[in-house]
Amino acid sequence: MGEESFSLCDPKVIELIDNVPILQIDMVWCYFMIRDIKWLSDAGKRLEMARGGIERAHGKDSFRLRLLQGGRYPELALHLRLELLEGVVAYHSGQLDKSRKALDSAKAKFVQLQVPDEALSFLMSMGYKERDAKRALRMNNQDVGSAIDFLAEEKTKKLQKQEEDIRRRNEIREQKRYGMTPLKKAVDLERLKELVSIGFDKELAAEALRRNENDTQKALDDLTNPETNSALQVHIESRKRKRQKQAMETQIEKVVRMGFERSRVVAAFEVGGTLEEVIQRLTALPEADPTCTAEAIPTPAPDGSASSSAPLPDNTVSEMVDQINDVEDPLDLIKAEERDVEMEDELSAEIDKADALTDYDIEVNIEGEAITEYLALIDAAVGSGKTVLSQ
Repeated sequence: MGEESFSLCDPKVIELIDNVPILQIDMVWCYFMIRDIKWLSDAGKRLEMARGGIERAHGKDSFRLRLLQGGRYPELALHLRLELLEGVVAYHSGQLDKSRKALDSAKAKFVQLQVPDEALSFLMSMGYKERDAKRALRMNNQDVGSAIDFLAEEKTKKLQKQEEDIRRRNEIREQKRYGMTPLKKAVDLERLKELVSIGFDKELAAEALRRNENDTQKALDDLTNPETNSALQVHIESRKRKRQKQAMETQIEKVVRMGFERSRVVAAFEVGGTLEEVIQRLTALPEADPTCTAEAIPTPAPDGSASSSAPLPDNTVSEMVDQINDVEDPLDLIKAEERDVEMEDELSAEIDKADALTDYDIEVNIEGEAITEYLALIDAAVGSGKTVLSQ
């Protein structure tokens, strides 16, 4: 699916980035992990594509990448995995010399990526987590000073990203509140700020921009024209009432799904008040008029015995309110059936935790074991003078 999605992108842009080569390596790594030899020929083609793509994106000897990353070495683990897989494919194709060359190069990178205990302990003593410290050392060629600078930069970037994410989420919520333009575009918040800065009401200015496809001059004309200004205000009030009605209908549906009779639920909501007050009305007098107010609800009997019409305890009402809020909106359930919401949530959570260097941050323990295993297989094959078959 990822490969298909990338095929829709501009080829000129794809050549400048390493996302596609990394995807090819990931796919061959999957073949390797499930030990599926029938994909051997496909694996060879994908690895050729990966190497060519990485050289285009990173530059000769990773020169371009080194400039972009300030002299750091984030790509070592990725190249290690690529060379290991090339060595495995060559071995199963009977090309022992080619396999040994690729595996020897991968082994050298594996040794280079081993983090010294002393350097790791030093960074952890400064309060950094083990994983973060290892990552910093690996990407900075085990240089402690550079690793500290890297960790400080990463922390700053993370905070900036969190602030940017919060700001963007707030902007999206605000844009949803204003609605879409006739051509299905969101209201331009920068242009909205301009109109607000010269004294116009925010809701009014947003509606003027929405109607006029974010054309500031046309929006100004509507705002300064008494007739269109009045029409804008009427529309905004109408929209507010509609949203309030929709919100109440959604709440009614949720309460009805808890087992209450619809007519009584509607009557209780029409009285007004909070959801807690509505629940109190419905539970205090099960067979009586649900439109009675909380003050009219009978209290426990004077002798201390509980009355069947006594209000529920606050904590019980709160629990019921929580249950109602947890009930899915029927419309949301319909939308969820059309989309794989669980997968979307999983992907978005991974993306949220990721950064620009995540794809390069590979723990190479499995790779190290595989390098040792295949070098031993080559030695055994050479020693016995037998040709390797692709079993």
